[in-house]
Amino acid sequence: MDIVLQAIRRESGARSTLSKLRNQGQLPAVIYGYNVEVTPVALDYKETAKAVQKYGHTSVFKLDLEGKQVNAVLHEVQRDPIKGIVKHVDFLSINMAEELEVNIPVNVVGDSVGVSEGGVLTQPVRELTIKVKPTNIPDSIDIDASGLAIGESLSVADVRNRINFNILNPDEEILVAITPPVVVDDDTAGQGDDGNQDIKATEAPESEN
Repeated sequence: MDIVLQAIRRESGARSTLSKLRNQGQLPAVIYGYNVEVTPVALDYKETAKAVQKYGHTSVFKLDLEGKQVNAVLHEVQRDPIKGIVKHVDFLSINMAEELEVNIPVNVVGDSVGVSEGGVLTQPVRELTIKVKPTNIPDSIDIDASGLAIGESLSVADVRNRINFNILNPDEEILVAITPPVVVDDDTAGQGDDGNQDIKATEAPESEN
């Protein structure tokens, strides 16, 4: 199914110009890559957000720019660190006949034996980089952790031959691990250092693209 988004060419402007676009309900973006020069554009914020939420950030989108449709994937998303609102996105134009590198979320499935015994499941790596044709990009990659006991883990090397994609991550990267439960000493509970309570995040500068 084609996911078509309307893109309007815009001038590469200053921070105030980008803020004005956002206030008008538009999302500043840029398109670059296969057969496309670097092109600043603007899209309807709500329509773009709705499409990404419905079809996923790994989908291939058709950007309609002045009657020309460009196949593209989301390459970078810039968010406001305080409000979480998307401020700017980069679309990478692609050749549908060639493989590309994409980051895919790791989805841990199965009820781990170690967790049922009180262990804690951790995910040091939450994405896998794979090389795949655009028509075969998955929404996520399932990793079965049901056989893991406390103290055991799964690395990229452990799952490489179980997944039908060319994984580019190093073999030694740990995808999921079951760690022993943390034992809290009642004598020291609640006496942690709270010296960082007054540290507050500051808003990042607006994108200049």
